[in-house]
Amino acid sequence: MVSSSFCGVRGWVFDLDNTLYPPEIRLFDQIEQRMVAFVMQELKVDQAVANQLRRDYWATYGTTLAGLMRRHDMDPVRYLHDVHDIDFSVIAPDPDLRNRISELPGRKIVYTNGSRTYAHKVLEARGLSGIFDAVYGVENANYQPKPERAAFEHVFGLDGLDISAAAMFEDDPRNLAAPYDMGMRTVHVAPAPHDAPFIDHHTDNLTGFLAQLS
Repeated sequence: MVSSSFCGVRGWVFDLDNTLYPPEIRLFDQIEQRMVAFVMQELKVDQAVANQLRRDYWATYGTTLAGLMRRHDMDPVRYLHDVHDIDFSVIAPDPDLRNRISELPGRKIVYTNGSRTYAHKVLEARGLSGIFDAVYGVENANYQPKPERAAFEHVFGLDGLDISAAAMFEDDPRNLAAPYDMGMRTVHVAPAPHDAPFIDHHTDNLTGFLAQLS
């Protein structure tokens, strides 16, 4: 049974984008459009080149921002403010998800590669404000992105999380490798499963999955 795998878990770490809201609302599409526009403006390249750089940096460095910082010495604060200036009205509250997360025993945190300010706006729109003990953005990891292990270690160290009794919920399978190696239970939240030894569970319905743990 799924619930038996989580006996003793007292730390619950949730990614944000496409994890705490369904990917079909396409929120991240807005961010990607703003990323491309930002790269076009800052690097003086056309749309096709900017979009390719966005993809290449995400694949190579974990996030587009990490690539821009390493390759172009980009200011992360200005970048994050710009790309997260989006329409949050497309997000609907989910009272059932709120109840399921609230019922989890122990400490509950959000950890995203986006900014902390952006995370709070998403949580507010999703009706999930006030149920997490802490919210961490990429700035809390000194702009090191997931999937780098050092990023997880830094954030979890700040939080005081007991990693041996914690679980990570994440839509990007790359970001589950380090938590698994650190001793956490891992849950891939996505429409389709990903076959990897560092994924303990997969679900396409976070609310339904959490219901199995109660």
